[in-house]
Amino acid sequence: MLVLLPPSETKWAGPRRGAPVRLDALSHPELTAAREQVLDALVEVSARPDATELLGAGASLADVVAANTTLRTRPAAKAAQVYTGVLYDALDLPTLPASAARRVLVVSALWGVLQPRDRVPGYRLSMGTSLPGIGPLAAFWRRHLTEVLHPAGVVVDCRSSTYAAAWVPDAATAARTVAVRVLSGGKVVSHNAKHTRGLVARALLVRGGRPPKDPGALLDAVAQDFDAKLLEPARRGASWTLEVEAA
Repeated sequence: MLVLLPPSETKWAGPRRGAPVRLDALSHPELTAAREQVLDALVEVSARPDATELLGAGASLADVVAANTTLRTRPAAKAAQVYTGVLYDALDLPTLPASAARRVLVVSALWGVLQPRDRVPGYRLSMGTSLPGIGPLAAFWRRHLTEVLHPAGVVVDCRSSTYAAAWVPDAATAARTVAVRVLSGGKVVSHNAKHTRGLVARALLVRGGRPPKDPGALLDAVAQDFDAKLLEPARRGASWTLEVEAA
């Protein structure tokens, strides 16, 4: 089983002391060259007077955007600590057993994908951004992640639509990929969706026994703690959908 997560919009800037990010030490080192490209472009853009506009950030985030210029030198921390916010509060990544954390991948506009143990600084960059010299980041990463990500077993997809565009499973993988959709009173909701996805992910990662081997078994596991139902793929080659009532 693999749990795919979006990054948090808010991030911890990192410690005051310590070693900076080492791209060659991150998981999936095949992405090092692509990470270098995006990092260089982000640092350059973030030094421009119109950086907040180019990165889709408000004026109140000018200091956060300016901090992107120090990404290569600022102390790094584990991704499990850097990502914060509603989903990550519910998931509580730092307290997951190491064996469970290895089943988590965060899809990132800057790094492509990260494991919780990867050490990176906080940054400001959305997958919906188009960087000069790179273009739309979702399209850029889709080219690279398609070559790198070939997960085995059930894939629990907790990503938002913006980040889902950065990796689309092939037909064989889609047959065992389940996107988590959160409902309230039968209607899709955004409020509380992140919280519920975090709770669902944690419940699956800390449960005892073997991980679910197919979408049906995944439903059985989730239904022990949540009101949930499984929808078959809408078309051939599409993923399954797990509808969960908001917690």
